[in-house]
Amino acid sequence: MCGIVGYIGKEKKALDVLINGLEHLEYRGYDSSGVAYIYNNKLTIKKETGRIEKLKNTLNFNEKASIGIGHTRWATHGIPNKVNAHPHNYKDITIVHNGIIENYSALKKELQSKGYEFKSDTDTEVAVILLYDLYHQTNDVLKAIKEFKLKAQGAYAIGLICSNEMDTLYAIKKNSPLIIGVGKKANYLASDVPAIVDYTNQYIILNDGDYAKVTQDKIIVYNDKNKEIIPTIKTFEAGSEMVSKNGYDHYMLKEIYEEAEVIKRSAHITKVNLRKYQKIVIVACGSAMHAGLVGKYLIEKYAGIPTEVEIASEFRYKKIFINKKTLVIAISQSGETADTLEAVKIAKKYHSDTLGIINVKESSIAREVKYVIYTEAGREVAVATTKAYLAQVLVLALLAYLNAENKELEVIKTLESDLKELPILIESLLAKTDAYQRIAKKIYHRNDIFYIGRGIDYALCMEASLKLKEISYIHSEAYAAGELKHGTISLVEEGTPIIGIVTDKSIADKTISNLKEVKARGAYVIYIITDELDTEGDFYDDKIVIPTTNPILEPMPTIVPMQLIAYYVAKLNKCDIDKPKNLAKSVTVE
Repeated sequence: MCGIVGYIGKEKKALDVLINGLEHLEYRGYDSSGVAYIYNNKLTIKKETGRIEKLKNTLNFNEKASIGIGHTRWATHGIPNKVNAHPHNYKDITIVHNGIIENYSALKKELQSKGYEFKSDTDTEVAVILLYDLYHQTNDVLKAIKEFKLKAQGAYAIGLICSNEMDTLYAIKKNSPLIIGVGKKANYLASDVPAIVDYTNQYIILNDGDYAKVTQDKIIVYNDKNKEIIPTIKTFEAGSEMVSKNGYDHYMLKEIYEEAEVIKRSAHITKVNLRKYQKIVIVACGSAMHAGLVGKYLIEKYAGIPTEVEIASEFRYKKIFINKKTLVIAISQSGETADTLEAVKIAKKYHSDTLGIINVKESSIAREVKYVIYTEAGREVAVATTKAYLAQVLVLALLAYLNAENKELEVIKTLESDLKELPILIESLLAKTDAYQRIAKKIYHRNDIFYIGRGIDYALCMEASLKLKEISYIHSEAYAAGELKHGTISLVEEGTPIIGIVTDKSIADKTISNLKEVKARGAYVIYIITDELDTEGDFYDDKIVIPTTNPILEPMPTIVPMQLIAYYVAKLNKCDIDKPKNLAKSVTVE
């Protein structure tokens, strides 16, 4: 997700507010930035690649503009350059946009048939030309927005200015965060609290489908049914970037939607030479242990190094078979997990090298290990980890890639380019919330839910099952699909939800055979499949198709729908999603 900021008012200079806001959003990561503002009845757009400092050097801060919008972009559709950078403009309409317009290709063809020409490679230019086309037909921005919502599919948070209405900002929100900051004789738009925290601690959350007309003195909000509503003005503590959920109902949902950014921030790690070790032992707890299981499959398959995964709380009390030729990898989001910390100390007594995969800098485990890789997931507030887990899997995947024993494999040759596409794939999955909510409505009332898969898919099942049980309190289990007939299949009855994950081509047919077995016994089957392996059949009731990517990276997009299904199930059950009962974010006791 990129960054949006907007300002309307005469108390401050728009450029000062826009640049300050963009600088506060730099933590999100970006490759270009830009602003659009109206001064002396003239629209000016400035865009630059690279750091915001480069953009600042092009601006005349003496211009006392009273309205403007700004953006920091991380390239999705189109390479990072000034043409693809935001804001995008077409005649009277100028916008900044976060999210993905899923049907942009079809819309582009439709607009081209009307004679419109395109300069960039972005879906955002499609959005701005569509908005202009609708505005041109009606001469009414609000009517254009209403029609835009009917035509555009996907996720979008949009800040808009119209050259014919120099005293008004517009905002449109669907599946991407956008808030309105409420000031005195001034109002603001932002995708995240830090962008406006220096100016106001009053804000309005826009819900999906909402749009707004904002002047310096008035904010009019319309809901998804195009009815004017009285918005609730909330208060956050200025200076605390994590107090606000940024328009999301829960921190967990916010953190899931940050996962594409996490991939961008964590995509480069310092190489650790795994090949000098005879064996690797991964120690971790909970979701970190599940990340370790994914890492085991990848390291063994591509780096060719025997790898074991130990639950840290068990490792402390078992006979140890490690030595100086063993690397012990400790994985922990907080870096304070007591059992994992103790496992590291034990490893050091056996003269094993230790590597920490940690999210919190200078935490206890980070200080204890010989080597450390920080996951760069950012602070995670929800107890149930999502983005930190994803970052851990990414680090392990990159370690497998960097230590690959066969550099000539196609998956190794293409990984770096595939990695650049990964955030786009994740954002495309984040946009499909309707499908996840539909599935959640079918299973949220069930008492037992099962996940099945083989190999690396089984590791993903374990994490998916944990997400569901820890926030929804529904009994859920993950099983290796081949184990079903050895006892577990006796639990299957009419309507039992069974979620099957199938991403490994080499064993896809075997897992599909197991899905047919449970379907024949009345199970409600949810089929998770990559588009490369997608098959039609009568052995499933619902299907989620994951975009095919490099096999080393495939676990990351695959887990995203599982996280969202768990979230929506918990929401339907009215659970305390961010703070599940009996759980803590950092487990610092045994």
